[in-house]
Amino acid sequence: MELKSVGAIYDCIKGAVKQKGAGVEVVDEKALRGAAIDAVIFNAVFSADREVLQESRRLITLIAGALGVRAASIHDLYDAVGRGECGGFTVPAVNIRGLTYDTSRAFFRSAKRNNAGAFIFEIAKSEIGYTGQRPAEYAACVLAAAVKEGFRGPVFIQGDHFQVSEKNFTRDRKTEIEGLKKLIKEAIEAGFYNIDIDASTLVDLSKPDVREQQRPNFETTALLTEYIRSNEPEGVTVSVGGEIGEVGGKNSTEEELRAFMDGFLGALPKGIKGISKISIQTGTSHGGVVLPDGTIAKVKVDFDTIERLSRAARASYGLAGVVQHGASTLPDEAFHMFVQRGAVEVHLATGFQNMVYDSPAFPQPLRDEIYRHLIERHSDERKPADTEEQFIYKTRKKGFGPFKERIWTIDEPRREKICKELESRFDLYFEQLNAKNTAQYVKKHVG
Repeated sequence: MELKSVGAIYDCIKGAVKQKGAGVEVVDEKALRGAAIDAVIFNAVFSADREVLQESRRLITLIAGALGVRAASIHDLYDAVGRGECGGFTVPAVNIRGLTYDTSRAFFRSAKRNNAGAFIFEIAKSEIGYTGQRPAEYAACVLAAAVKEGFRGPVFIQGDHFQVSEKNFTRDRKTEIEGLKKLIKEAIEAGFYNIDIDASTLVDLSKPDVREQQRPNFETTALLTEYIRSNEPEGVTVSVGGEIGEVGGKNSTEEELRAFMDGFLGALPKGIKGISKISIQTGTSHGGVVLPDGTIAKVKVDFDTIERLSRAARASYGLAGVVQHGASTLPDEAFHMFVQRGAVEVHLATGFQNMVYDSPAFPQPLRDEIYRHLIERHSDERKPADTEEQFIYKTRKKGFGPFKERIWTIDEPRREKICKELESRFDLYFEQLNAKNTAQYVKKHVG
């Protein structure tokens, strides 16, 4: 329910939470985890009153902190992986485009059951736009979900694909960089202590020399890394990722990795901490390749490239390893290979979106309304050869923003069924990525 005043928020949590100095104390966690936290997070997302919205978000951070839940950086854990002090697992990173609070709750339930601590909630720059989820809102949903499900410990929230637009960069470099800096600052202030810079869009394959191909990439990544370091809260080392191959392009090579890293380290001012991981291209594409009937084509991942580049990243540069993007539409039997071949992190997005939309529990009238909206508002994005199924599949991610509240307020039994399906999928990823029982490593290296 939407609350009309800040006082009404405190009425909602009365008896469960009380103010204590500049913070809060949870006096009845059971009551808090009932309707109270649901009301606070709803208003942290949907309140039309800016004061209510901001106070709801502030309260969620304080309540989470009082319960031992905090936004954190995975940097120190990745440093330990790079040093060979722990490993043998691949960290799942999930992009949640809609039904964010309920999906995060499902993920925390799975994490608790699997004794997992190494997992990431993320949202890309592009997703922030079309899903209508600014960093502060997204972080509030994740932290509130942790409170609701009784999770304890650090929570890793990541800015995924904070990407440089090649077109905008060429036209006005200063404005494009300033826009990214503004987003980075906003994200860090919201608790995004993990940020993946993606300047791979600037790689110029027309240059004959690999170092020169990568130059605009590594110079821009170094510049933005330095900016991140200058905006870190005290005691936090943000985990920064770089990227050498644009997802959907040609597969990455070890020569490109070394050209990027050597150039990046040379461009980074002395004494400034560098990146902890690096994203590469191995044959996948975001969302998968959709066939005319709306199904997804099978993709062959170049696992040899993953193994070779991960080994080089660790041995030569102390990184945790390479990151695989566009993985959620791969067959289930592929995921154990990421562990065997040394991928440190796998990004998962579209598969969860598909599960929400395609679930028998998702209301058919709402789905039909969303698809009509896409046809009316986004028909200019339809390629001449696209079937309607292909067009809908490629654009339905843009239904989450305009229909955010309608999806959020799907009746509870239906939401529970959808999230039970998602939870089962999260269990599978923890199993296949050998990411069960990673809470011990997080406790040791992150605290």
